Amino acid sequence: MEFTANKFPERLQQQMDFIREMDKTKQIIRQTYLTDGSRKEGDAEHAWHLALMVMLLQEYAQESIDVAKTMSMVLIHDLVEIDAGDTYAYDTEGNKTQRERELKAADRIFSLLPKDQGGYLRSLWDEFEEGQTPEAKFARTMDRIQPMMQNDASNGKAWKEHEVYLDQIMDRNKVTHKGSEILWDYALETYIKPNVERNIIKTRSK
Repeated sequence: MEFTANKFPERLQQQMDFIREMDKTKQIIRQTYLTDGSRKEGDAEHAWHLALMVMLLQEYAQESIDVAKTMSMVLIHDLVEIDAGDTYAYDTEGNKTQRERELKAADRIFSLLPKDQGGYLRSLWDEFEEGQTPEAKFARTMDRIQPMMQNDASNGKAWKEHEVYLDQIMDRNKVTHKGSEILWDYALETYIKPNVERNIIKTRSK
């Protein structure tokens, strides 16, 4: 069977090239451990976990959300880390340059797709970053709660490793309730307070 060089449309080639490039997210290692503490999770695992959470917990969203859009948002929100790398939530120095690195990465990564799809995914990424729409608020709530759940299950492994204090956690989560009051309350009562009592999350001396 003969195949010609132009048998398939350029659009399909762009899409398949993008999909292959996104395989690199499997190599981006985050600082949060799996629930059993055996190893740190990858970006692709994190994105899948968030999409599952959106699907299962949508009924607790503070406002009505487009579930498919929100799942798409969490699936692509960390693709920029292929170029920018993972910046740990409590890395003060890394956070100073995170925005600049990720914007540059977004320009390259989303431009790999056909213009219409690349533009749509870039708009979803920007929407997540701005955190103003119901979908973005809920997506960001998922992104905050998932690592807390894993830290609690792994006996605070990443919290202890990075010497994370209660005030840092509370500051990072100051708008988490905007996506879902009940899920934030659940996380506070189930993942944060018990670990403060167990001295896994430490408090600073006043």
